[in-house]
Amino acid sequence: RPTEALSIHHCLCPCTKELWVLLMHLLERRHKVLHRQSFWSYMNSLLRPLVSEKPAAEQLRGLPAQCKDPLGFTWWLVIHVSMLGQYNRNGTPQTELLLQGTYSMLALCGYNFIQVVQGLLEEQIRMHVHCCLSLSLLWEPSTSAVSALWEYYSKNLNASFSIPWLGVSGVGTLYKTPMALLDQARSCCSPSPLHSPGHTQLYRAASSFHIFLRVLALCLAQDGVGGVPQRQIKGRIYSKFSPKKMQDLSETGLMNFLLLFLVVARQVELEDVASRACELLGFLPSNCSTGHRTLVWRGQLSLLLLFQERGLDVGAQASWLASSFNETAKEFYSKTTEVSRKLALWRPLSSYLEGVAEVFETSANLNLSQEKLLNEGFDWLLPACRVSELNSALSFLQVVLAQLRRVHQHSAQSAPKSSWAPSSASAVKERHLAVAAALWSHFYPFLRNLRLSQTPPALLADAAAGFTLLAFDLPSSAPHDLQPSPVQSVMQSFGWDDMVHPLLVTRYLYLLENRELVSSLSRDSAQSLSVRAWFRCVLQQHLHKNTDVDRLIWVTKRAGLGRVLQKQLCELTRLVLKLPEVDGLLHRAGLQATVTKPEPASVLEVFVKAVGVVYGGLQVLSERSSMATRALDYIGDIMKYIKPSLVSKSQEGLQLVYWAVGCIVKHWSPLLATSKAQQLLFRIVDGLLLPHNITQQDKALRDSLHLYLQGLSVSASLSQSQGAYLKEQLRLVTCRYLDHFLPASPSVGIIANHPVLLSACEVHPTPRGAALRRTILRGALVSSENFLQFKGHAPPPRLASALMFLSELLRRNSDSEPTLLTLPLPSLLRCLMMVNDPQVKKTSTDALQLVLERCAAASTQGPCDQINAVLQSFVKENEGVYDRQIYSVLETVSVLDPPLVQALVPILSRSLRHTEHKRGLGKNIALRSAYKKLLNLLGERGQAEITGLEA
Repeated sequence: RPTEALSIHHCLCPCTKELWVLLMHLLERRHKVLHRQSFWSYMNSLLRPLVSEKPAAEQLRGLPAQCKDPLGFTWWLVIHVSMLGQYNRNGTPQTELLLQGTYSMLALCGYNFIQVVQGLLEEQIRMHVHCCLSLSLLWEPSTSAVSALWEYYSKNLNASFSIPWLGVSGVGTLYKTPMALLDQARSCCSPSPLHSPGHTQLYRAASSFHIFLRVLALCLAQDGVGGVPQRQIKGRIYSKFSPKKMQDLSETGLMNFLLLFLVVARQVELEDVASRACELLGFLPSNCSTGHRTLVWRGQLSLLLLFQERGLDVGAQASWLASSFNETAKEFYSKTTEVSRKLALWRPLSSYLEGVAEVFETSANLNLSQEKLLNEGFDWLLPACRVSELNSALSFLQVVLAQLRRVHQHSAQSAPKSSWAPSSASAVKERHLAVAAALWSHFYPFLRNLRLSQTPPALLADAAAGFTLLAFDLPSSAPHDLQPSPVQSVMQSFGWDDMVHPLLVTRYLYLLENRELVSSLSRDSAQSLSVRAWFRCVLQQHLHKNTDVDRLIWVTKRAGLGRVLQKQLCELTRLVLKLPEVDGLLHRAGLQATVTKPEPASVLEVFVKAVGVVYGGLQVLSERSSMATRALDYIGDIMKYIKPSLVSKSQEGLQLVYWAVGCIVKHWSPLLATSKAQQLLFRIVDGLLLPHNITQQDKALRDSLHLYLQGLSVSASLSQSQGAYLKEQLRLVTCRYLDHFLPASPSVGIIANHPVLLSACEVHPTPRGAALRRTILRGALVSSENFLQFKGHAPPPRLASALMFLSELLRRNSDSEPTLLTLPLPSLLRCLMMVNDPQVKKTSTDALQLVLERCAAASTQGPCDQINAVLQSFVKENEGVYDRQIYSVLETVSVLDPPLVQALVPILSRSLRHTEHKRGLGKNIALRSAYKKLLNLLGERGQAEITGLEA
């Protein structure tokens, strides 16, 4: 079988092999000494009839058996016998060939091959060429053999050279990248050693054409063979290509053409071969298929890679290629081009992107005019790209940007150490500036326009970050409109602009983790803008969960996007913590954020606290004013940032923005009371705390309301110009949410976790906490008809729940100021007087007991004056109408604090007599009986008053 031509030896046993070796040395010895025929002369005479043009019967005369393929048999026998020339007369293999044959037999085989090849199958042709390659590796390559083989292949370039039963592995491949095509040419120019697996398996791994190219490469590698110089071989190759021949090439034929010229270019004069290849490719019709165009560009880029490999300028090749790319990109952009045509055009265009990326990636210096590959065609291409196509273009841009920065940094680092002349280093930098200028000119304007899209492509952030770092490395390359601070100009467009989508900003800033770049942001405004961008990204991190923005073009799926975004936010947070301004604020405040694995929300809270602490520690008015301005710069238009979350369906987003703004209201309460910031506070109250509908924000408000109430209370007490308005707003907010979260029937679990209650609770009483509790008691509980305020004789609808809330409020705080504690006392007395519900009475009594005990503990000089005043007012308001109920209520008070009621005895007695006098019916026995019952609880003072009444 042809596949076994090199593996099956003609020597069936070692004895036969030894006999062949001895025979060869014997005949060579006779040839040298006696001038007789050499071994190969005998072989030529014996095998010549097999490869001659004689009839088959005459060819096979003298052979012991019939031979189906005389030519194949001849090749097989010649190659194996020639291998025996490596053994010396003792049978020991040597590194050099001891007995080399002549090419007379080989030439005859090649000639006969040309005569009969049209009737041979690829499997036979492949074996013949494989044997020819083996012989070329053993002996010196033969120009005549190459010429004979080229005669065949020049007429069959369009053939696939495949063997059906071997499959298509390694055969007929349309190489997908220029580098892959060049690698194939390299492998053809560096054939495997004769006895290596790579050589023996070549029959299965390569087509006969690829094997022929190996023979051609061996031949071209010699300076001159048999007096025939290399240019003659080139001439024979060139002569086979005419304009018609080029136009008749199929895609497979064009690929074979390109591979052929790459092999020739690698072995001889590159510039000459490349020029001839361009000239021949120019014969292709201008309206050739996109498949042909793809292959042409791929081949051109392969040649360009070869130029680059040898350190030759690629300007001429790049200009030719750029012109063709520009025309194709214009057609791709045209509005009249049909969709199907655009899909077809994308094939060569994407091939161009892949190839140019390889050119840049493999260049060590980028000083060979590579910038000509970045031309006006991209101005047409980028706006016409669809989503997937744009991602490919942006991936290409990333590769070029990264390679340019890598090469430039390397050259900058090595320049002081190298022996280059200053002019050489300057020339290299000029080339880098030229590449950078091409990128700024043909890519950046499109990216800047694309940044405002609400569905930005995923790689836009990467490309923008690449341009930012490029501006940092090569600031002079940036266009005039970005000067004099190109880094900050780019950051303004992609990181600091509130119009850019937060996911894009997050990824963009996350990718700028560069210590030198961060330290270069020395201006306060730049650092403030960076903090503001980070603040916005943290607040809007859950927007991607909203179905309205679910069309964002990001490479990860929704489930994975959350994890990726969280990682990016953590890295961005670490970057912000490195800013000198942020680090200084935390240090002055005595706070420390976790740097190893920062949690964005936690760091945001620490930062807000730090700003509040630093502001509170300032005493000079100008410093406080400056700090207030900086603080407002940090958070920017925060109400605009949180608006999308307020209308979204993401509960996580709602909870985050309510919590974050609540932290600002609480920790910046003195700052928000200033004239500079109070407008923001008003907007926060109107937008977050007093909207028309709060159903969707229920949980977010419940979790964060305490922050707002505590902060508002402080701001209202400090504001000089709008204090009254803020207090009224605080009262409205307190009433609204006390009512909103108060259950219809008393529930200990619900009321214990009431957000208004939690906001007023303190472990250690403070003036700020007391002020808030005063607002809750006076402004909401006591004055509102929804809680403890009676409407005539009718009690409020949720009286039991309100009383339980009051009781919890008193119990959880250890207030001892009588003016605060007595605020709910009139309502408690009225509840005991007017309501007979057992639960109401018990809860009222419990609350009353707390009030009386706290006031008694605070008053060391006898009964508390404030309570006494409340009780006197209670008696005066209800005398003549609710006298018996008054005595009943006072009985409860006397049990809890007898001295309080004892002090009221004169007033009560006077009120009794006044009531009796007013009625004009004499003594009221029933009323006096009720009064005596009360007096009996007052000890001696009560008994004395009873005696006086009976007198």
